[in-house]
Amino acid sequence: MKQPRFHLSRELIVPASLADVFAFFSDAHNLDRITPKFLRFQVLTPAPIEMREGARIDYALRLRGIPIRWTSEITAWEPPYRFIDMQIRGPYRCWIHEHRFEEMGSSTKVIDEVAYDFLGGHLVHTLFIKKDIARIFDHRTQTLKRIFGESS
Repeated sequence: MKQPRFHLSRELIVPASLADVFAFFSDAHNLDRITPKFLRFQVLTPAPIEMREGARIDYALRLRGIPIRWTSEITAWEPPYRFIDMQIRGPYRCWIHEHRFEEMGSSTKVIDEVAYDFLGGHLVHTLFIKKDIARIFDHRTQTLKRIFGESS
């Protein structure tokens, strides 16, 4: 597989236990809750989804009005510290999203590392892709703060 050209990193500390935060992220249907409404995001795989290495999850969404089907596979599953989902069908040439969780006393640091690539070059990235992804992850951060509260 070709190495992804682009990366996104985000960190957030929430005042909740590692166990509670990992449990939230372990439920794939919670992705509906933290994804912006403008994407019309839906998890298509019926609940309950057994999260484990090799699990596949199907989604439907709309990006800039275009309907998209997305399938991800869990390629690493290390509760309660980490998991990785990788797009195996969808709009990107490559999308690898590592979710990490670090205990910080009674709080938890949530770390997102995304490596991605797509058809098009740096201009397309600058004009569209980078802004769309930032908007999605900004929304995710704000929603997680509402769900778990903000760390002081």
